[in-house]
Amino acid sequence: MSSRSASNPIVYPRLIVGLGNPEPKYDRTRHNIGFAAIDALAADWKVNLSETKRFKGEIAEVRAGGEKIYLLKPLTYMNRSGESIQSVLSWYKLDPESVMVIYDDMDLPLGRIRIRMSGSAGGHNGVKSTIEQLGTQKFPRLRIGIGRPRVQAVGTVSHVLGKFSTEEAPIVKDVLKLTFEAVDCSLKRGVEMAMNRYNSRNVAPVPKVEIDASSPESGTSPTQSDA
Repeated sequence: MSSRSASNPIVYPRLIVGLGNPEPKYDRTRHNIGFAAIDALAADWKVNLSETKRFKGEIAEVRAGGEKIYLLKPLTYMNRSGESIQSVLSWYKLDPESVMVIYDDMDLPLGRIRIRMSGSAGGHNGVKSTIEQLGTQKFPRLRIGIGRPRVQAVGTVSHVLGKFSTEEAPIVKDVLKLTFEAVDCSLKRGVEMAMNRYNSRNVAPVPKVEIDASSPESGTSPTQSDA
């Protein structure tokens, strides 16, 4: 769903996608925050996701503003997420700009979200796959901050595939509420309005980095299929 004028297009999402990995060992990990967001949206809207082989993922349908809205969790593993997304777009004849992709971002601290109308993959394999399958970078995305490792000796892969700590759990809960508000605003007022309202919100202070002088930072961009 979109309302367009020549000078000021308003984009409303029709497909809300959360990126993650399907195995139980990835539950509640930082890299699966996109899945957690979809689960939270489904719970708030009182709908159940069901696995559909046609879409290579779990999907649910809700009504918002008189329009059908779809929630999707690709079950293809992170680096093939675009296959699932493209199959839904093709089946329901949706445009790429009607997709909002939710995923983790280490460059944002935990407690922050960032909405953009388009952009590159930024090293995220799930977004890279989505761009490849959709053939465009022009689709909205909502990034949820997971922060950098608080101890620099912890590598990037270990960090993103690790679970949130006990002290982080309340912040995760609050940021998922913030994500729900931002998605709801996108559906009612458009993605740009949500971007203006929520990109500056912060539900937690920025954590301090603890430097381990005995070990250099070993993190590199994840390249394996699950990261």
